[in-house]
Amino acid sequence: MSEAPITNAAEGSYPTKPRSGHPSKVAIIGAGAVGSTLAYACVMKGVAREVVLQDIAKEKVEAEALDIAHGIQFTPAASVAGSDDVEICRDADVVVITAGAKQKPGQSRLDLAGATVGIMEKILPNLLKVAPNAVYILVANPVDVVTYCSLKISGLPENQMFGSGTVLDTSRLRYLVSLETGTAVQNIHGYIAGEHGDSEVPLWSSAQIGGVPLQHWGPTIDGGFFDQAKRDRIAHDVVRSAYRIIEGKGATNYAVGLAVSRIIGAVLNDEERVLTVSPLLDQWHGISDVCMAVPTIVGREGAGRRLDLPLTLDERDRLTASAERLRSVARGLGY
Repeated sequence: MSEAPITNAAEGSYPTKPRSGHPSKVAIIGAGAVGSTLAYACVMKGVAREVVLQDIAKEKVEAEALDIAHGIQFTPAASVAGSDDVEICRDADVVVITAGAKQKPGQSRLDLAGATVGIMEKILPNLLKVAPNAVYILVANPVDVVTYCSLKISGLPENQMFGSGTVLDTSRLRYLVSLETGTAVQNIHGYIAGEHGDSEVPLWSSAQIGGVPLQHWGPTIDGGFFDQAKRDRIAHDVVRSAYRIIEGKGATNYAVGLAVSRIIGAVLNDEERVLTVSPLLDQWHGISDVCMAVPTIVGREGAGRRLDLPLTLDERDRLTASAERLRSVARGLGY
């Protein structure tokens, strides 16, 4: 096994795996823009005691890991390493798969489905041999379809594998609402559900700021109110965010790295945190046999209870349509 040097930090407190007590380990598959940034975010935030990167591009993955390792002195994390050998992922507590077809300007995420699922068919069997007990988080797009197909390929329990869903989209929504209201993002509670993509649905009916329903919020910074036009504009900007960034610099990586590191932390620290990840659904507001984002309790066992938020009829219908869209793509791939 070829591996970049492991560098140890002098100080810091680290999360541990509650069930066995051994230091926590995160394995990230894919050392591209998203995977490398995610590794950096995990190290910076001290999410795990050990962070490893695996990619078929040997020189690339070793260089990315070494570059991060040289800054370990300044972070809470203990070690980081990179290799082209899947053995580096052995006994990982969390495996995050970012490897997939790259989205090009003008492409929708669903356009990537066939190529990315083909990659999962190749890499999952080997990963399961070295990390059969890990919680698997899928990030590669189209994440909802890829997660559904990967569950079928792997045979893992539904709690043990889920997608990153709309955790990032939800963050984008809250950011834009904060700009409109001048309130801190942390005080804004609202979700994007459904596909991580063009058919995603903002759940405006349950959105709140500090306990105040958004529909009852007073004048915004521009003197207006949260009428339908403003909500539609924000929803459009959320959907178009990735396209705008890809057109400008070729890939999204910073915000998704932070978002996924948050999901990893929720698993390793058994936080039971509500996040809009993409698990397999079974009669969630009548929606079944599809993976898509809904508010879900995430902890050490992975994806737990899916929360049945109250929905308007329009929200339910749009989410049902989003599910049908995702299901049809998966069926077209033979899953």
